[in-house]
Amino acid sequence: MATNQAARVLMRAAARANQAIPKTNARSSGLTHIRLPRQQGRNGSRQYSSASGAPKSGGSKGLIFAAIAAAAGGGTYYLYSSGQLPDFAGAGGVSAKEFVPTKDDYQKVYDEVAKRLTDFDEYDDGSYGPVLVRLAWHASGTYDVETKTGGSNGATMRFQPEGDHGANAGLKHAREFLDPVKEKYPWISYSDLWTLAGVCAFQQMGGPTIPWRPGRKDNDVSACTPDGRLPDGSKDQKHLRAIFGRMGFNDQEIVALSGAHALGRCHTDRSGFDGPWTFSPTMLTNDYYKLLLSEKWNWKKWNGPAQYEDKTKSLMMLPTDMALVKDKEFKKHVERYAKDEAVFFEDFKNVIVKLFELGVPFKQDERFSFKVVE
Repeated sequence: MATNQAARVLMRAAARANQAIPKTNARSSGLTHIRLPRQQGRNGSRQYSSASGAPKSGGSKGLIFAAIAAAAGGGTYYLYSSGQLPDFAGAGGVSAKEFVPTKDDYQKVYDEVAKRLTDFDEYDDGSYGPVLVRLAWHASGTYDVETKTGGSNGATMRFQPEGDHGANAGLKHAREFLDPVKEKYPWISYSDLWTLAGVCAFQQMGGPTIPWRPGRKDNDVSACTPDGRLPDGSKDQKHLRAIFGRMGFNDQEIVALSGAHALGRCHTDRSGFDGPWTFSPTMLTNDYYKLLLSEKWNWKKWNGPAQYEDKTKSLMMLPTDMALVKDKEFKKHVERYAKDEAVFFEDFKNVIVKLFELGVPFKQDERFSFKVVE
């Protein structure tokens, strides 16, 4: 009786999954990858395909078959932690084996992301690190503490309309960068992968060790969050407190999170703004705070949105950045972090852990710390 019920649950889930898939290409929609029995590749390795690339005998019928076969096998089926399908051992039948990822498994994913960071030097300033940070940040920063919606649990940026929100412009590059990692390690959810990649990027770019724990599950398009939940760089301190307060952050945490602006740069074809915040946009330091206090920032004379520039005209700050030194409550934290990078790193580590875990129904308390890849 229990196995029959399990089969019905899986069949309903398969049907819902098929109905929820938007009419876009498989790459952009972030479809879950399915391990299918295939012939050996030239290098002897097993080959994998996405749901859209499955043989004609697959598709939704394959999903239903998996559910029925699993139940017929005495209920010894499993779903990966990301909600993916069982592992097919061969064409002769279904061999269900439980797979529980260990810290070592997640370290392999970390290592793969780190390796790819050094394999591609054509991206901004020679590293994909900053855009991976932005992906993890924006996937997590949609959380609403009152409604308990949004956040990293779900990875709903895979779908329209969330992927097309103005604040997420350009993040397809980060998602596509991680697609091969997802293909190599199909058991990890997109939402775990994106946040783990963010941790990897921070650490590989000189930041502190950031404890991380798995347990996020991917959701469908129905869980997409409304536009407007992420910070708007053209606003002031009132806006910052409203946006971050909705997530549950206080003034000190807002200033600590803003320290991520030490990394990366703005683009006119994405945010409309242009330029980096610091002279070392691929290294996490406390220079962002030092520059806020030490440089003379003037309005940039150009046809773009209002932003500030330094005397060399090579760096920029947004109105929300300058709000941190105009507001006395924010400024005292800016001064503290500018004075001591170790203090900034400690507070930054704690607030990033909080950000990446907002609203996630974890089933384990243990957090993992990962080794930096040299």
